[in-house]
Amino acid sequence: MTTPSALEIPVGVPLTRRLAARLVLVPAVLLSLLPPRRIRAVLEVVRRGARPATAGRALAARDAVCAVSLRCAGPRGCLPRSLGAALLCRLTGTWPTWCTGVSVVPPFNAHAWVEADGRPVGEPLPDTYFTRLLAVGPVTPAGTPRR
Repeated sequence: MTTPSALEIPVGVPLTRRLAARLVLVPAVLLSLLPPRRIRAVLEVVRRGARPATAGRALAARDAVCAVSLRCAGPRGCLPRSLGAALLCRLTGTWPTWCTGVSVVPPFNAHAWVEADGRPVGEPLPDTYFTRLLAVGPVTPAGTPRR
């Protein structure tokens, strides 16, 4: 659960986006209490019918979640932050790739994040710092999940 050492709370998030972020925060926190297989099952249902999120939309969702929750903006809030960002994207008809994984560089760290266009969104670390263990991506038009 690694994030930047300084607390970075985005400013300038529009009121409607902040309200939507507050709306998805409750289900995001509740989802974060479930075991990984249950989280995956719920997200696989929620993502249905959504088109892939752009990096800009995923970053805006992540920023909005961080703007309304100090917990999500902090270093230990990666799981509810990533779930909140994914759910907020879903409200707009898009879906990023939601991921969990571990650091490949000691010490061991677990982390959760969202990706768009194959790259982590809003993460201060290099793209290769974490290895994916679980991912729930958007469903392509052919009906196959993108990982």
